[in-house]
Amino acid sequence: MARIPERTIAALDRLAEWLGANLPEDDGATSIAHGDFRLGNMLFHPTEPRVVAILDWELSTLGHPLADLGFCVMPWHTAPDEYGGILGLDRQALGLPEEREFIRHYYRHAIQTPALTPFHAAFALFRFAVIFVGIADRARAGNAASSNAADVAPLARRFAERAMEIIEGRQPFDT
Repeated sequence: MARIPERTIAALDRLAEWLGANLPEDDGATSIAHGDFRLGNMLFHPTEPRVVAILDWELSTLGHPLADLGFCVMPWHTAPDEYGGILGLDRQALGLPEEREFIRHYYRHAIQTPALTPFHAAFALFRFAVIFVGIADRARAGNAASSNAADVAPLARRFAERAMEIIEGRQPFDT
């Protein structure tokens, strides 16, 4: 069972079970997956609207190309206090695209890639929920890398719950 400071995270256990029972058919797609592909890991040209470098490759692996896209849509499914998500913000006023627009832009520039499904977004949230459990465990043991590591402990439950909202249709998944 998934645990965090002496408590079980029921949503994480349900999510792990659902993911295992709902694996997409193997389409054989494999690519380099960055593992932490987000705005904070990009360097932008100083005067042009283009990326000039992608940083932070230590989580990279060979994997399904939708692993990174599933990760990229997490902000649309998490709130600002949940690791900087944009759920609930007035995206239009902020000049941020809707999820559907972002995904369409991705596909215009991507290699031939299968359609993103709720599974992929839920898996990305699951992955980070498990990472947050590990960080919280290290904080509790006193060997966390960051002084505020214990602050992410509640995110494990919240990310698992957000994933359940997607797969149960309680949160829109807008492709």
